[in-house]
Amino acid sequence: MMPENKFLQEAAENFRYLLDRGYPRKPSLELVGNRYQLNADERHLLHRGIFSDEDAKWRKARKIPLYRIRGRDLAIDGYNVIITVEVGLFGRPLILADDGFIRDISGLSGNYRRSEKTEEALLLIFNALKRGRPRHTLFLFDAPISKSGELAREIRIRLKREGIPGNGRAMKVPEKILNGFPGVVATTDSAIIDQSRKAVDLAAHILRHQSKSITLISLKKHPDR
Repeated sequence: MMPENKFLQEAAENFRYLLDRGYPRKPSLELVGNRYQLNADERHLLHRGIFSDEDAKWRKARKIPLYRIRGRDLAIDGYNVIITVEVGLFGRPLILADDGFIRDISGLSGNYRRSEKTEEALLLIFNALKRGRPRHTLFLFDAPISKSGELAREIRIRLKREGIPGNGRAMKVPEKILNGFPGVVATTDSAIIDQSRKAVDLAAHILRHQSKSITLISLKKHPDR
């Protein structure tokens, strides 16, 4: 899903302009999307990647590198991280958002199914945890998504096998724990980041350390504007 509309960069700048001036997000996106005749994928791209300067700075102030999770409690937004890693491993495009987080633009979250890249993604996540050495790691999965309970159980087995203190849980509303979690959260969900003390972009760290390059889309501000 690569953006092809030649006006997409200009649309992004206009969307950002409205957000910086306090206009509501949803109607602003609709206004800009209609003006530039953006399709659903392009509108989704703007939604995932464009934020006001204030929101971007707020999240950047909460973002920490992987090494700073050492000795701290870590809560992982399970599907958010796994899907992003899988999308990157498949070579599909991700967006480098205004707030510095890398997000998938696949729209798979509600319909997630294991893929040929799931095992590799989990292996990479666990290797990152062994390097980061958090005090305790809690994987949280959305119970309404099919086979979440099985995945949580698999995570618990892997944690024990790897000697990583932690747990895996499937919950109806994981945000009840993720929002305001007293330690560090691993997610790119903007609503969760906004309520976090500290956040780590675990998927981005993993993908940026892979031998093959990942496909990143950036709609950052034009340098001449």
